[in-house]
Amino acid sequence: MKKMKLVMVGNGMAGVRTLEELLKIAPGLYDITVFGAEPHPNYNRIMLSPVLAGEQTLDEIVLNPWNWYRDNGITLHAGKKVVSVDRRQRTVRAEDGTEAAYDRLLLATGSNPFMLPLPGADLQGVVAYRDIADTQAMIEAAMTYRHAVVIGGGLLGLEAANGLKLRGMEVSVVHHGDWLMERQLDSTAGALLRGALEQRGLHFLLNAHTAEMLGNDQGRVCAVRFQDGREVPADLVVMAVGIRPNIALAQQMRLHCEHAIVVNDTMQTVTDARIYAVGECAQHRGVAYGLVAPLFEQGKVAANHLAQHGIGRYQGSQTSTKLKVTGLDLFSAGDFKGGEGTEEIVMSDPFSGVYKKLVLQGDKLVGACLYGDTVDGNWYFELLREGRDVGALRNQLMFGEPTA
Repeated sequence: MKKMKLVMVGNGMAGVRTLEELLKIAPGLYDITVFGAEPHPNYNRIMLSPVLAGEQTLDEIVLNPWNWYRDNGITLHAGKKVVSVDRRQRTVRAEDGTEAAYDRLLLATGSNPFMLPLPGADLQGVVAYRDIADTQAMIEAAMTYRHAVVIGGGLLGLEAANGLKLRGMEVSVVHHGDWLMERQLDSTAGALLRGALEQRGLHFLLNAHTAEMLGNDQGRVCAVRFQDGREVPADLVVMAVGIRPNIALAQQMRLHCEHAIVVNDTMQTVTDARIYAVGECAQHRGVAYGLVAPLFEQGKVAANHLAQHGIGRYQGSQTSTKLKVTGLDLFSAGDFKGGEGTEEIVMSDPFSGVYKKLVLQGDKLVGACLYGDTVDGNWYFELLREGRDVGALRNQLMFGEPTA
C-alpha cells in the first residue's frame, strides 16, 4: 500500500513533537518531509538563555540530531525556507526551488520577534533574540564590545540581560512599565526581582520610552536616545519586546488568519481540512500560545488526527511562567493580580527575599505569584488547572501540599 505524504513547514519544538507523537502511534503511515528555515536540526529554543550565559553549549540543546531524521525515514530540508504552497496541486516550494507534494500539510512556522520601527533599527549591532543566529551574534559582540542595552523588561529581555552581563558586558535594561515582568508578576514581586538583578550589576531604566538608536561612522549602533532626551551608550542593542505569529505563508495560501492561523479543536485549519497548524503560529479559540507546554498538548492532538484516530480534542491550556536565570526563583500562573470578587492570601518576607501571593475565588485557587520560594509552584498549578475545591485546605494553603 502506497504511503500518504506528510509535509511539515517548520522544524521547531512544536512541529517535531507532533512528529514524535505521530511516529509512536502510526509509524508507517506517512512519507514525511520537513522544511526548516534554519540550518540546524530541532533544538530547544527555550535553552538559548543558558547558552548565552555560558552554562550550556549549542550542541547540548539539540533535541533531535541529524540521525534522528534519517533513522525515522524523514527527509529534512534544513536551511530551506518555504516561499509558496499550491493548495490545488498540493505542493510545497522552497526559495531554492525544492518542491514536495503532500496529502497532509502541517504548518509549524512559529513566530517572529517584533522589532520596534524606530530610527536606527537597521544599524549594525541592533538584534532580536529569537534563534541560534541571534544568540551567536550576541556572544560574538560580547567578546569585542562593552555596552549593551536590552529593550524589554519581560522574561526574554531579562534572560538576555543576565547572559550578556555574565559575558562581561555592562548592561542596561530599558522597560516601558512601572516594574519588571508586569505580565507575570505583581509590583511587589517585580521590585524584589529588580533588587536581585541590580545586585548582579544590571542597570534598569523603567518608564522609559526609546526614541532612536544612534550610529557611528562605521554604521554601528553607539547609543540609545529616549523620548525625554536622555542617552545611554550602546555597542549592542537587543530588542526583546515580544513576538508575532509567523503567518505570512498562511496568508499567501489564503488560509483564514486573525492574530494567527485559526484552527479548530482538532488543530485543523478552519479553511482546509488537509492542513493542520500547531505552535505559536496557531490560534485556538482566540488564543495564540507562546509557551512550550500548550504547544506540546496541541502536537499530541494533531498527531492523533494525522494518525486517523480522530478522537483527540484540544480544549485550550492554562499556562505558568518561570524565569531561566540561575539562582532566581519565580513562578506565576492564572489570575495572580486578583481584584473584585477574589480573595488574596499573602506572605511577605523581604529580608529573606520570599514573597507569595495566592488568589482565591470562592473555594478555588485562581492565581499564584511566588518569588524566592517556588517549591510548591507545581502543586498550586495543579490545583488551579484542575479547579479543585481548596476550602478544607484554606488555612494551610500557603504552606504547600500537606503530607499524606
